[in-house]
Amino acid sequence: MPTAVVIDGAFFLRRFKSAFPNLVADEAEDVAFGVVCMAAHHITARLRAHPAWSNVDKAGYAPQETAELYRIFFYDCPPLTKRLHTPIDKRAVNLAQTPEAKLRLAIHNRLHKTRKVALRLGRLNENLSPWRLRPNAIHRWREGHPPRDDDFELDVVQKGVDMRLGLDIAAMAHKRQVDQIVLVAADADFVPPVKLARREGIDVVLDPMGVPVAPDLLQHVDGVRNCYMQVNSRLSENKE
Repeated sequence: MPTAVVIDGAFFLRRFKSAFPNLVADEAEDVAFGVVCMAAHHITARLRAHPAWSNVDKAGYAPQETAELYRIFFYDCPPLTKRLHTPIDKRAVNLAQTPEAKLRLAIHNRLHKTRKVALRLGRLNENLSPWRLRPNAIHRWREGHPPRDDDFELDVVQKGVDMRLGLDIAAMAHKRQVDQIVLVAADADFVPPVKLARREGIDVVLDPMGVPVAPDLLQHVDGVRNCYMQVNSRLSENKE
């Protein structure tokens, strides 16, 4: 049976440069290629355990063209695209035109076109007050510095991402669609679906991309395998 690769998108993007030092974090094609490379890394590691596949070279291996990969699931939220004003200078800001929003939308568009990648989108919970203080702002104010816009950051929370991830893991486990799940995350919020998958006999491999793992999560996986790849080429094939 095949392997499913389940990726917490926000976590993946934060750790992208550490896992793929030769790729460009602000180019959508490189990010999408990194997603496929991560799947290749884990599928190849599994195949190498089988004598018939011991010489598999992950640098030239296309996991999306083999039955060994069920699907890559990427969970994220669309960026904020509304207009608002900064808290101090009251300067108008169009979030849709920010480099961060444009990049996130470009990444999502590229992933939609990438073979065997399923993009699952939640939403951002926008508070009535969209701004919150940065951790060091009060310290600056106590030193006598006047408030400035840089003392604030957007206050948004992802909604529906963890739920979609958990439901997909539960469905794959109950339907026996896979016999291995690679979870790319490090958050203890994913303990319930991981426990369920293991009770159903699924081999759960955790890829924390080099960061410390929540102890609760570490207790409920079958192994840890970090992805680190010095790849240079970019994704060039679209879905067929």
